[in-house]
Amino acid sequence: MKRTFSLILMAALVLLTTAPVSAQDKTIKRKVAIGRFTNETQYGKGIFYDKENDPMRKQALDILSSKLAQSGKFILLEREDLDVLVAEAGDQMHKIGADYIILGSITQFGRKNEGNEGVFTSTKTQTVEAGVSLRLVEAATGLIIYSDEAKGYAETTSKQTLGLGGSAGFDATLSDKAISAALSQLVENIINKCMDKPWRSYLLAEDSGSYIIAGGASQGIAPGDTFNVYKKGRKVRNPQTGIEIELPGMLIGVVKVTASIGDTPETEVSFCSYNGEDLDEQHLENYYILDE
Repeated sequence: MKRTFSLILMAALVLLTTAPVSAQDKTIKRKVAIGRFTNETQYGKGIFYDKENDPMRKQALDILSSKLAQSGKFILLEREDLDVLVAEAGDQMHKIGADYIILGSITQFGRKNEGNEGVFTSTKTQTVEAGVSLRLVEAATGLIIYSDEAKGYAETTSKQTLGLGGSAGFDATLSDKAISAALSQLVENIINKCMDKPWRSYLLAEDSGSYIIAGGASQGIAPGDTFNVYKKGRKVRNPQTGIEIELPGMLIGVVKVTASIGDTPETEVSFCSYNGEDLDEQHLENYYILDE
């Protein structure tokens, strides 16, 4: 009896360890594009100021990209012409290929020096304050789903005794630290907002009985993953705001990934089998995919 029970238990464990992992049991990485990051302050803007090569703007952009990449939950899309594409896309921002678009700006920046002179010692404290604003736009709808502003501070102190000790000029790394401190307060909220919403994709085409969806291996999609297929709900316009709202879609079927191809996150697609209501293959834009 004991031997029979042990065999049954071992068989169950084998089934559990060899069964395919469904998409709902793992995290699908979101594609994020930083569409614009500007410096709205007047700091460092002289007569020869070049907006496109603003060092503070680049600082903030690099720090934000690094923090998002370190989370391991995003694929960052780097496009030199992304600002132009966002402007041209309008309410069709999902065509950019990102799940979310981040728009940011440095809204405040200042620095000050404070000193204290004693009989034998003197101290000098350098302080930098930076304010950063971020907006998170859902590409599928064009709606802003998160917007906030935060401030960060950084300081350093040098001390001299009887003329000996540090007498350094302005510490340039303080601006990095202040901007990083401000962004740190916002990035966690951005991560939560992105991951709280279901991953969304689209039916791109039908090919010899298989359906092709956007997304592939770099996002964590693998053969055996299953996703729900929805038919889009109709759109209604709110007369008070003028905003067009898409009503919730209707669940009509399921796709199962059989293979993925593509060289980059932008070009990756997956081939899927489909089970559910008949699809209108002439109007696949009327459907979307969710991992729920």
